[in-house]
Amino acid sequence: MHIIHTSFECYPVAKVGGLADVVGALPKYQNRLGHQSHVIMPFYDTKFTRDNSFSIYFQGSYTVNAKEVAYTIKTLENTGLGFEIFFVDIPDLLFRPQVYSYPDDTDRFLAFQYAVLDWLINGQSQSYDLLHCHDHHTALLPFLMTSTEEFKALKTIPTVLTIHNAQYQGHFGFNEIAKFPAITDEAKGLLDWHGSINPLAAGIKCAWSVTTVSPNYMKELKKSANGLEDLLQKESKKCTGILNGIDTDFWDPQNDAMLIKNFSSRNLTAGRGKNKEWLCEHYDLDPERPLFAFIGRLVGEKGADLLPAIVEETLAITPEPVLFILGSGQTEVEQQLLKLKGRYPKRYNTYIGYDEELSHIIYGGADFLLMPSRVEPCGLNQMYALRYGCIPIVRRTGGLQDTVVDIGDNGFGICHDQALVWDVCYSIKRAVSLYEDQEQFKKIQKKIIKIDHSWDRSAEEYINLYQSLK
Repeated sequence: MHIIHTSFECYPVAKVGGLADVVGALPKYQNRLGHQSHVIMPFYDTKFTRDNSFSIYFQGSYTVNAKEVAYTIKTLENTGLGFEIFFVDIPDLLFRPQVYSYPDDTDRFLAFQYAVLDWLINGQSQSYDLLHCHDHHTALLPFLMTSTEEFKALKTIPTVLTIHNAQYQGHFGFNEIAKFPAITDEAKGLLDWHGSINPLAAGIKCAWSVTTVSPNYMKELKKSANGLEDLLQKESKKCTGILNGIDTDFWDPQNDAMLIKNFSSRNLTAGRGKNKEWLCEHYDLDPERPLFAFIGRLVGEKGADLLPAIVEETLAITPEPVLFILGSGQTEVEQQLLKLKGRYPKRYNTYIGYDEELSHIIYGGADFLLMPSRVEPCGLNQMYALRYGCIPIVRRTGGLQDTVVDIGDNGFGICHDQALVWDVCYSIKRAVSLYEDQEQFKKIQKKIIKIDHSWDRSAEEYINLYQSLK
C-alpha cells in the first residue's frame, strides 16, 4: 500500500509530545512490512530544519475566501529516518520556532490542510491508497475530501483518523466559516458540534475509520471524551483502539549512545548501576537508596500537580526513597518543586526543563518511574522504562492499564486506581518493599527488559485496518 501520514509533529523534526514519537516511528515499521509509508508535516524554523538540506518538490497555490495562498512542498535530502517525509512551507504561517500556541493557530491548521489536499490533486505524480490523519490539527481532511467541490477528486481515498488526545479538539466559531472552500448547508452540519466548528468531531463523523492509541482509551472515551462521548458511541462500529509501540531501534539500552553505560539482560545490574551512579553524582543524590523518577510535562493530565506533596509526604515519612523529577509545564508546579530543593539533602532534586539525553539516563538508571496520570491515552514513558529495566508505578488509566500489570497479580509493575497523593505514596512504599527484596527486584527487571512493545505488532494491525477499508 501507498500511505501518507499527516501530522503537525514528527520526531526528530519537531516534538511536543508522544504524537511526534508515533509519527516518527509508525511509517518506518510499515515500510519494513513492504509498504510505502510517507509523512507530510509543516516546515518549521527549528534546529532540525536549520541543520539539514531540503529540495523543492512542488510549488503551488490555492484560493480561499478570495485570497490566494502560495505554498511549497519540500523533501528532506539524504534522509535516514526510514521513511520519506514531505514538508509544507508557507512562510508567514508555518515557518515558526514553535509547533503550537499562536493566536492564529486555526489559520495555520487550515492552511496546512488545504495545501496538503491541493498538492495531492495537482502536484503528486502517484496517488495514495490511504490518508492517515493524526489529531485535530489534521482532522478536517476527511471532511474537506468528502464535502467540498474543490477537493472532491480525493473523496474515494480511504481516511483514518487517530485520536492521540481527545482533550484537545481545535474548536472555533462559525464566524470563521468564510475561511473554508464553498460548502453546502448540509455539509455545514458535519462541522457543527454544539454550536461551534469542531475539527475533531468532524473528523470522527467523516473519516472512514477512527482509532485511538490504546484499546482501553477507546473504552474510556465512550464514557468521557470532553463532550464527544455520544458521537463516539454512535460511530462505534468504525472505532477501534490500537496500542502504540516504541521505536526499539532508538530505544535500545544495548546501543543507546546517550547512556553512560550500555547494557542488556546479561549485564543489567552492572550497566544500570553505572547510570544510577552518574545521576546521583551529578544531582547530589544517595546512590544506595531506591531511586524514583518522574519524566514528563508538569501539567494536570500527568498528575504533576501532585508531585510536590508526594515528595514532601514520602520523604518526611519514609526514610528509604530518593526522588528526581525531570520536566516543565505549569509555572506554579515548577516553583513548588524548586522550593523543595535543599530541604532533603541527598534525597531529592529536580531539573526544570527537558533534556533528551538526561531522560535516557534516567530510564537507564532509576529504579522506578512514577506516572500518576489523570489522563494517559497510551503512554510511552512506561514502555521506555520497561525496555530499560526501570519498573513503572502507574495509575490504572488509558494505555497504562493496557501495558502494566501489578506485581500483586503476578505482574511486573505497581498500579494504583486514583490520582491522589495517598495512592501514589502507598505505591512508593510497596516499591520500597520490593526493592528491599533484591532477588525479586532483579528478577522483575530481567523480565521487563524482554517485554516486546515494538511497533512491529502495531504496524501490522494498522495495515490490516487499512486493507479492510479498500
